[in-house]
Amino acid sequence: MFKGSITALITPFRNGSVDEKAFQDLAAWQIAEGTHALVPCGTTGESPTLSHDEHHRVVELCIEVARGKVPVIAGTGSNSTDEAVALTRHAKKAGADAALVVAPYYNKPSQEGLFRHFEAIATSVDIPIIVYNIPGRSVIDISVETFVRLSALPNIAGIKDATADLARPLRIRAALGERLCQLSGEDATAIAFNAQGGVGCISVTSNIAPKLCSQMQNAWAARDFATCDALNKKLMPLHDALFCETSPAPVKYAASLLGKSTPDVRLPLVPASENARHRVEAAMKAAGLI
Repeated sequence: MFKGSITALITPFRNGSVDEKAFQDLAAWQIAEGTHALVPCGTTGESPTLSHDEHHRVVELCIEVARGKVPVIAGTGSNSTDEAVALTRHAKKAGADAALVVAPYYNKPSQEGLFRHFEAIATSVDIPIIVYNIPGRSVIDISVETFVRLSALPNIAGIKDATADLARPLRIRAALGERLCQLSGEDATAIAFNAQGGVGCISVTSNIAPKLCSQMQNAWAARDFATCDALNKKLMPLHDALFCETSPAPVKYAASLLGKSTPDVRLPLVPASENARHRVEAAMKAAGLI
C-alpha cells in the first residue's frame, strides 16, 4: 500500500540537458525531509518532453537514491499503449516499486479502450500499477465502472485521482472497499480527499515543502486533526501560487529559490511570468520557506 506524502518530482534542467546531480540531490533531500515515496517522470517531471533515454535515466537515478529507503513509483504512461508497455518494462527492470500510468491523452479512447489499454500494460508487466485519472490534461475521464473492471486485474494497485471531484473516492470505496489505494493528485484538496477514503497525495507542493507536506499527512494518519488543519491552512497559499500558471513552471521557479534546480522548462512550456514569480515568492515567505 502506497500512502502519505508522495512527491511528483520535477526534472531539473541545465543548459538544455537533465541535471543529474541536481535531480539526485533533490530526491535525497525529499527522503531526508520525510517524504514517503517518489514519482520520477510524471507530468511534473515534464515526461512528455523527455527522450526515451532521458526518461530511462531519470527513473534509474531516482532508484539509485531511494532504494531501500522509500518506494519509487515510476511514471510510465503514454497515449501509445505499446510505448507505455515498454516504459513500464524498463521501470520494472530498473527496480521501481510501482508504475504510475496516466490515461491516454489526445486519443480520446472510449471506456472500453481505456480498460484495454490498462489491461494490456498490467498483463504485460508484473509490477503494481497506479492508474492516473486527470481529465484536465488527458481530456477523458476514467469512470467508476471502469475502475471496478480494472480492479479485477491483480497488479492494478491504486488510483491517482486529479479530478477534484471529492465524491469520487467515496463512490470508488463504496464499489470496491479498500481493494485499491486512492491517492489524491490535487494538493489543495488532499486532506478532504483523505476524509472521503484517500490514503495520501502525489504532490507538486512537496517538491518545495516536503517536511510540511509529510507532517500534514502524518498528522492525518495519527488523527491529530488540529495539527493537520493548521498545516493545511499554512500550505494553501503555496498550493495556489504553484498552480497560478501551468505546472511545473511555478514550482521550478520555487525550486530555483531554494537552490534545488534552475527555473528552466522545455517548450512548449515557458518559464513562470513575473507575476507568477512574485506570487511564488510571497507564498514561500509566508510559509517560512525563504
